[in-house]
Amino acid sequence: MSEGGPVGIVLVSHSAQVAAAVAELAKGLAGGAAGIPVAPAGGTEGGGIGTSAELISAAAASVDRGAGVAVLTDLGSAVLTVKALLAEGDELPEGTRLVDAPFVEGAVAAVVTAAAGADLDAVEAAAAEAYSYRKV
Repeated sequence: MSEGGPVGIVLVSHSAQVAAAVAELAKGLAGGAAGIPVAPAGGTEGGGIGTSAELISAAAASVDRGAGVAVLTDLGSAVLTVKALLAEGDELPEGTRLVDAPFVEGAVAAVVTAAAGADLDAVEAAAAEAYSYRKV
């Protein structure tokens, strides 16, 4: 297991339902990934479509076990919101990293890798490698 416990994973989508569904899918495909902290951060506080710095910060805090937090996003403004939080310096737990990966495939790879006890670098690499997954 990585230092301090498992790597936490936050899934940021413009839709609360999409974020929750991808979190459920990733944990399910990882055999339930018991003990791997995964939190969706989708939509706005009012339940609308968009991104919320507050929801992202709360999700990251909820999954932080001291081994780092991998944040995966769906679309443009989700990326910008996470980048802004990282730039603030104190809005996200220490060791939080924005991961450049496809949202669904990257989330599955991240959760599976974290469940195997990997550190944040390995979780990030596995998620990013999902860009190369061929479907045809």
